Amino acid sequence: MNANEAAASSAGDEIRMWLVERTYSDDEQNMVILTYATPDGERYFRKERALTSFTDVRDTTAAVDAPPSNVGTVDDPADRERYAAEATRMANAHDPDDVI
Repeated sequence: MNANEAAASSAGDEIRMWLVERTYSDDEQNMVILTYATPDGERYFRKERALTSFTDVRDTTAAVDAPPSNVGTVDDPADRERYAAEATRMANAHDPDDVI
């Protein structure tokens, strides 16, 4: 799969984004921030998830399809390069629905 295929979405106008970063919020306890990006590293999508209990099962997948209205632009060149490398690695190593 090449980068263009990896960015394409089967969900219409939505944009295929690949998991590039998982961090824990400094401001809120029990909050994880998932960052997904396009293989070119130019666009990103963030999901915030509360880790409320061990019985609250919500899988984190290798990719998501995000509506363009919820996608931001990566302005920092270093972040763009890092996101591109990780999104491409994820797209080459995983199917979009793989649980990570």
